[in-house]
Amino acid sequence: MDVLITGIYILITGSLLGATYSLIAMGLALQYGVARIMNLANGEMFIAGALVAFWVVTSHQLSPYVSLVFVVPGAFGINWLIYRYLLRPLVRRAKHRGQLEVDSILATFGMGFILVGVLREVFGGELFSYSYLLEPIKILNNNFALNRVIGCLVSALVCGLLYLGFYKTRAGMAMRAVAVDPAAAGLVAIDVPKISALSFALGGAVTAAGGVVISTFLTDMDPSGGVVFTLKALIVVIMGGVGDVRGAIVASFILGLTETLVATLVDPGFILAAAYFLFVLVLLFRPQGLFGRRRA
Repeated sequence: MDVLITGIYILITGSLLGATYSLIAMGLALQYGVARIMNLANGEMFIAGALVAFWVVTSHQLSPYVSLVFVVPGAFGINWLIYRYLLRPLVRRAKHRGQLEVDSILATFGMGFILVGVLREVFGGELFSYSYLLEPIKILNNNFALNRVIGCLVSALVCGLLYLGFYKTRAGMAMRAVAVDPAAAGLVAIDVPKISALSFALGGAVTAAGGVVISTFLTDMDPSGGVVFTLKALIVVIMGGVGDVRGAIVASFILGLTETLVATLVDPGFILAAAYFLFVLVLLFRPQGLFGRRRA
């Protein structure tokens, strides 16, 4: 019976964590899979969303989800400007995809340091956290924090809307076409630069929204902690298949379940090691990802 209870706890806790991971992973999936930009400053945008939520709660005593009204359009606009004036020139000069990836990695790596400096200047360099809905809620005879459950539901709603937009709208169809082959997409009257800018901006907005969600239950975050979330997002994107929203969602849950399993049965200090071990297994045995296709 104890084994069953532990298994249920791991399954539910891992699912709650995976749902929140899916937002930052989907953000990077849109930026890398569609716009072809390996954005190493993705984690800093995530932290920025969390910091705005922290400011809304501590300064105005409002729900952190109120900050989504500012975070989502603000992050969308900032990321559109970043793509338009910083990254688009790199896209135009790149002679092949490999050169664009190298250039974008270097550019966004430096941009990440700039964002960290801005965040430290605006919000300070101390650890930040706040309390929000810490009441327990019982699910299958296990107690879980209400803030995690609500975060999971919000994440599921955003992921569902993104999935519908990606597979049920003309803009989503254009994004999928650009993700598969930008040159061919341009031949069928798709405005590739516009779609790429839209995808990059939307990815940044989703990532910042993920920061708001995870700040409701993750404590002791700091402005320079974005690199950890960038690496986790990268693991999920590669694991799920570059440019595939479904793969990003499924891989997020796999990562969440793996981290919870290791933290519960082994030691919380091995969480990152387990994540990277899972990443290596995917690279060795299915490098195209769970939903990716092998290149001919």
